[in-house]
Amino acid sequence: MIDLFDPALLGHTVLLNNRIVMAPMTRTRTTDGDIPNALMATYYGQRASAGLIVAEANDVAPSSNGYARTPGIYTEAQRQGWRLVTDEVHRHGGTIFTQIWHVGRMAHPSLMPNGEAPWGVTAQRADGSDVFAHDEEGKLRYMPAGEPRQLSTDEVSALVGTFAQAFVNARDAGFDGVELHAANGYLFEQFLNSVHNTRTDRYGGGSMEDRTRFLMEVVDEAVCILGPGRVGIRLSPFGAYNSMPTDPLAEETLLYLCKELGKRGVAYLHLLYQLLPSGNMESAQFRELHIDHVVLAKVRATFPGAIIWCGGFTTRERAQAALNTGLVDMIAMGRPFVGNPDLVARLRHDWPIVVADRSSYYTRRGEIGFTDFPAYERA
Repeated sequence: MIDLFDPALLGHTVLLNNRIVMAPMTRTRTTDGDIPNALMATYYGQRASAGLIVAEANDVAPSSNGYARTPGIYTEAQRQGWRLVTDEVHRHGGTIFTQIWHVGRMAHPSLMPNGEAPWGVTAQRADGSDVFAHDEEGKLRYMPAGEPRQLSTDEVSALVGTFAQAFVNARDAGFDGVELHAANGYLFEQFLNSVHNTRTDRYGGGSMEDRTRFLMEVVDEAVCILGPGRVGIRLSPFGAYNSMPTDPLAEETLLYLCKELGKRGVAYLHLLYQLLPSGNMESAQFRELHIDHVVLAKVRATFPGAIIWCGGFTTRERAQAALNTGLVDMIAMGRPFVGNPDLVARLRHDWPIVVADRSSYYTRRGEIGFTDFPAYERA
């Protein structure tokens, strides 16, 4: 039986010190130009004891800017900013992947180039879901996602090349690998959902192969550039976040992806559930430890790589219980890492866990609520 603090190996390539993963969390602390900075380097360096850090989602292009103050990976300044982060994590002996996304329809014209409409798989708006954008007075607040325009076939194909350049930039920035964000109702999942994807071209919803084509083409680029042991995928099967419709083919799609991603040497699947179909990042809720053993057993039998589970884990006991099922290999925690830079040590020694005030999650107050949480000191 594996222990939470046992080492793990990703794809025979990346050795992790333990099986605790710091889940990706948008924190809106970038410098103007969506550039990572020294403060962010300190933040991630403080948490380098995690077996694997998955850094917050990176925009692959200006068209992916769905939330203000989120970082990018498409300019030289952004690449240099991320190098500060990776160097600091490596200095502390940590391993760090970066999450890469395109938000698709989950954007607002105020954040898009030239105020254009968000990019959508279809022209269907994400009614009831919010993004963090500028209002008419230029103030940042949560606002309804804009009405998207449907991407042409050629634009989708070109976007594959955009992702490929992002993988090169991530490698040059010193990341140990990348995680593709194919969950939570962002662009990849907009293609995968058989109800939402009503396209009639080769990226359309008419067949499993067509609905998954865009993701697979991007995965092929990632594996080619970074190597098979350095690519992970985040999926939210059966999720409804960002106004995604219930998909009757969700399980069928998940198992098809497991088979195809396994063939390509993808290192891990990062699985999570989310409850709320609408709202925003601050109101999102996760199902706590809702592990569907039947579905996970099918995933385990189909996918040869590692399986990371994320879903409201806050204690060592609950994380270890999930590992004891034999259905997952690592446990991802997000919010517990906010107030506990030494979370791994706190879990190992049963020290108190700080619950950070959620008002600090998305602010512009510098280190406050970001890097000012101390490590635990025994009396």
